Amino acid sequence: MATKLRSHLSSIALIFGLLLPSFDSNAQWWKKADEAEKERSKGMLLLTTEVQTEATVAINQMYNFHFPEAEREFNYLKIKYPDHPLPDFLLGLMQWWKIVPNTKNEVYDDRLIEYMDQSIDKAEKIYDETENPEAAFFMAAAYAFKGRLHAERKHWTRATLAAKNALKYLEYSRNFADFSPELMFGDGLYNYYYFFIKQNFPLLRPVLWLFPKADKSQGISQLEKVSYQAFYTRTEARYFLLQIYGIENMNEKAYGMAKYTSETFPDNPYFHRYYARSAFLSGNMEEATSLAKEILRRLDQHQVGYEATSGRYASYILGYYALYVYRNQSEAINYFKQCMAFSTSTDAMDSGYYWASLLGLARISYQQQNYDQAVDYCKQVLEHAEKKSAQYTEAKKLLSESKKARRKKK
Repeated sequence: MATKLRSHLSSIALIFGLLLPSFDSNAQWWKKADEAEKERSKGMLLLTTEVQTEATVAINQMYNFHFPEAEREFNYLKIKYPDHPLPDFLLGLMQWWKIVPNTKNEVYDDRLIEYMDQSIDKAEKIYDETENPEAAFFMAAAYAFKGRLHAERKHWTRATLAAKNALKYLEYSRNFADFSPELMFGDGLYNYYYFFIKQNFPLLRPVLWLFPKADKSQGISQLEKVSYQAFYTRTEARYFLLQIYGIENMNEKAYGMAKYTSETFPDNPYFHRYYARSAFLSGNMEEATSLAKEILRRLDQHQVGYEATSGRYASYILGYYALYVYRNQSEAINYFKQCMAFSTSTDAMDSGYYWASLLGLARISYQQQNYDQAVDYCKQVLEHAEKKSAQYTEAKKLLSESKKARRKKK
């Protein structure tokens, strides 16, 4: 019995003797991997593979408007990294995307500012202690989003101060070259919107003297690079490019970008409506019709983020096809009136779709020889539309024709 016990103990000892070097080797392997990761990320949380993996899932949930799931992940990151600015910044960014479908919605403003301020406070503490360029990057990003919201609310002094702080910390961040794709996002926005503000906001032109000169075409090029090179800011770059392509009448690029972003985030109402708009402007009638009908269906089902602004886009597209393609006046009237109702509910009577819907109703009234109503609709277009717009010019012409026809009828 003793001999057998000694034999078993010897076997166990031999097994452990064989395994221990293996355990030691594995431990050394993990240690080396950990050291390699630290070297690669240079101590920057943003650049660690683990955080990128964890954040990617949550960020994708956010852009897909699955906010409860995203918030759980962001709060998990906040517990795991309580002193780091990343989780608060992401929670603030999520508030912005709750605003995006209708930027006149101010319900989430206070929380956005609160989260961005918390991110700035944590980043400042890190920067004061270590001069870590990652901290400067977060201060630049958080100030930029505060400026973005203040500009949306026309709080120009606050927006200007936030922009100056964002640019200041953006310069500090340049000390770390590995952030270059992310930093290019800020550069691209600045280069493009410097000229956009100069052209469209005359009252703000004196403020631009406080900022360095910019290059508009370079700004678009930079944002395009960010849209496929950056990790954290690529979707934000695509969001802005959709708007810029629309402003610059780059319809083919807008269509390609809108299709890709909508298919990547199929529950994002902003990307969905831009896809419908781009398909409409590109002449893809079947695609635009299908997308518009789906928007109205989701709106009826109260899907998250689908509201009157998206409804305005969709109902106008369907009204346009009903009148000008299918010659279905009754259906066109319903869609145009629906578009106007959506516009009114969001205080968007200055939108092109509102004017165009009024003009569509004016044309139908004229065709039906209801000249009094045609005159009323035309007058409303002239009251609301910009004088340089095509709708204004057409309404003026149709008003004259309606008055002449009314006189003859009498």
